[in-house]
Amino acid sequence: MSVVEDVFDRISLSKGQRVELQLYKQRIADGWYVFRQNRPAMFGLYVVVFVILMAIFAPYIAPYDPFTTHQKANGLPAILQQPTLEHPMGTTNLARDVFSQWIYGSRVSLMVGFLSGFTVLVIGTTVGLVSGYYKGKVDLVIMRIVDVLYAIPAVPLILVIALFFGSSVWNVIIGMMLVLWRTMARVIRSQTMSLSERPFVKAARASGASDLRIMYVHIAPNLVPLMLVEGTFVIGAAIIIEAGISFLGLGATEMVSWGTMLQLTFSSGAINQAWWWVLPPGLSITLLVVSFFYISRGIEDVTNPQLNR
Repeated sequence: MSVVEDVFDRISLSKGQRVELQLYKQRIADGWYVFRQNRPAMFGLYVVVFVILMAIFAPYIAPYDPFTTHQKANGLPAILQQPTLEHPMGTTNLARDVFSQWIYGSRVSLMVGFLSGFTVLVIGTTVGLVSGYYKGKVDLVIMRIVDVLYAIPAVPLILVIALFFGSSVWNVIIGMMLVLWRTMARVIRSQTMSLSERPFVKAARASGASDLRIMYVHIAPNLVPLMLVEGTFVIGAAIIIEAGISFLGLGATEMVSWGTMLQLTFSSGAINQAWWWVLPPGLSITLLVVSFFYISRGIEDVTNPQLNR
């Protein structure tokens, strides 16, 4: 018996609650089994877990400070030095260790991805629930606001924010929070409109449940699979946007990111010769975004069994 099962057994539950708990645990086990059968999804999960661990333990893994300038044996700066045992990924035009910058750069990409994904999930789900549940004039007003936001491209908006308030990773996150929730809101709205007409919602309304309780207790749990799929897409999109903004020099200038590493290779003119400086951040961004895409496909297999047929 596992520790979790032992804890649940110690909790005083009614017979109905125990049956419901067993069914819930069985659904999780079945879902994990289906997810594990999707090899690309498992590969993506391994990659994401690896990057998360690398970001958490960056101070212990990185051999040097990412901003430390290194010298050769003769005392000269180790500028654009190819990979060696001392510097496994070579050095930059400022004689800084690429390997250390690559490790620390994972922190920014994950922070931007997860913070943007979480905020978009909260905002988009709330807006979609309200719009889809109340319908009518409320839905009309909210959807017109969403239509206006669709006319505002994310990247130019973030560039304007950076120009007015300065280059910062937080400004990039705020810019994405303002617009990326629009797709999530539309998807949640359409599903909420369908669920709000189901018998269990009508029964909850007839029993006197408040609108807030119906939306977040009865409808929202049925939207979790859809929220997870859309959330993983948002995380991947946020990582790409951050890398693009940083490449333009208006992103995470106060810290090392994979996007700023690519921007420095381009601005210094080393992009055509220092392959050891270009490939690590470029391939890492690509691999991380693809991994989130594969994870989202794995979640789709779990939430929509018809896809397996």
